[in-house]
Amino acid sequence: MDMDLKDFMEFVQTTARSVGAEISSPWFYLQFGLILAAAGIAYAAEAGVRNRVDMTSLALRWPLPLRHFARVMVSSASTAVFTLLVIIERVVMYHATWPSRSYLLMVAAKLGLAWLAIRLVTPVLRNAFIVKLVSITAWFVAALSILGQLDATVDLLDSYAIVLGGLRLTPLLVIKAGALLLIALWATNIASNFAENRINSATDLTPSVQVLLVKIIRIGLLAIAIVIALGSVGIDLSALAVFSGAVGVGIGIGLQKIVANFISGIILLADKSVKPGDLVTIGDNTGRISAMKTRYISVAAGDGREFLVPNEDLVTQKVVNWTYTDKNTLVKIAFGTNYDADPRLVCKLAAETAAAHPRAQKGKPPNSILTEFAEAGMKFSLTFWIADPDGMDNVKSDVMLALWDAFKREGIRVPYPVREIRVRGGALPVETTVEVPN
Repeated sequence: MDMDLKDFMEFVQTTARSVGAEISSPWFYLQFGLILAAAGIAYAAEAGVRNRVDMTSLALRWPLPLRHFARVMVSSASTAVFTLLVIIERVVMYHATWPSRSYLLMVAAKLGLAWLAIRLVTPVLRNAFIVKLVSITAWFVAALSILGQLDATVDLLDSYAIVLGGLRLTPLLVIKAGALLLIALWATNIASNFAENRINSATDLTPSVQVLLVKIIRIGLLAIAIVIALGSVGIDLSALAVFSGAVGVGIGIGLQKIVANFISGIILLADKSVKPGDLVTIGDNTGRISAMKTRYISVAAGDGREFLVPNEDLVTQKVVNWTYTDKNTLVKIAFGTNYDADPRLVCKLAAETAAAHPRAQKGKPPNSILTEFAEAGMKFSLTFWIADPDGMDNVKSDVMLALWDAFKREGIRVPYPVREIRVRGGALPVETTVEVPN
């Protein structure tokens, strides 16, 4: 314990002497002046860039992440210029004089690089925890490099290893793989979003083909990003074959529904049985398909609700697609009249009323037929075509109201149930007396 305290005190004293010697040297003030000059030039450069670059229209047609990154680059111009100038000054002084006479410039350059990395990376990230992790990591690496302990720390992280099959897993390998995966996934997201915008803007592709292409591109880019990231840190992908059995069992037991929904989604996109914009009825729910995802489809009901239906249900259950091959929809209305009405006149009025509706198709005339002589009256069926199933219930209501007005004008009555009660063999008792024994 005493030895540790003694060593620590010696380290503090040695550091204090080094700092004192550095401050008392005239080279310290020269370096300090060069740093101040670099800061002034960087500030002037940023002001010039801001005056010449319109931040609102900068990279307007680029994908959103790249546009945001370009704006961050412009806003970080002073940090970039300062870091570049200090590095140049450090290189010049390092080769012109002793390395110790440019130590302060080296510290400023590494701190500038750390600050520049934080300025460029953190605005792109949305997760607060990852932002803090990146910031702490950048300052920690800069501090280790300034103290000359970066190589020793790297060797220490690489010294602890776990061997799994042919894979040597170390903390350094995990850190490198994690950082490269984050960068690769970020780049993949930018590329896939750009491709999605291009595909969705193509007018010669159907909605289902657009969704299918977007999914294939996203999956392909994700697989390529993972392979590149793992290969860049020296991981042999064949060494991961030892995990294939466990992964297969996990998929078979725990992820079977997810895999089933994923495969069902691919099938739906390939056979085009449903596609975005179709009006469908699934069970008791009716609405338009607003989006097709990897695991489910979203059906907008029209009243603010959206039903998320698993893809597997669309493959295995009955689905009514109102717009599968043709949007033309047959509207059916059942009604009745009493026996005093002329059935031929009723059929004529019903057909004329339906034909007068603005959404009724003119090329397919309405049809009204007598279907039954029922106990309460005659029953009729009216059918007519509309060009789109949207608002079908409103169309039916409009036609039925117009038919009611037509019946009123012609004196045609709609039957309603009437019940007559006849009492035979005397009258009903008016009062009943019950004797209660004492």
